[in-house]
Amino acid sequence: MNVNRVKQILSSSADIEVKYNGTSVWIDQLNEDGRTATVHLRGPLEERTIVEIGELVED
Repeated sequence: MNVNRVKQILSSSADIEVKYNGTSVWIDQLNEDGRTATVHLRGPLEERTIVEIGELVED
């Protein structure tokens, strides 16, 4: 995924499914470095992880 698509997803009101390593995640924010994003798993767990945006895949 690229920076522009991450920004579009963050500003969208639609429920856009994104996966990280095959697991569905929510993108919380694009980080200041422009290469990483903070995400958390969909579901009851709110644990946040910083990942490279290139590893995110829109489903």
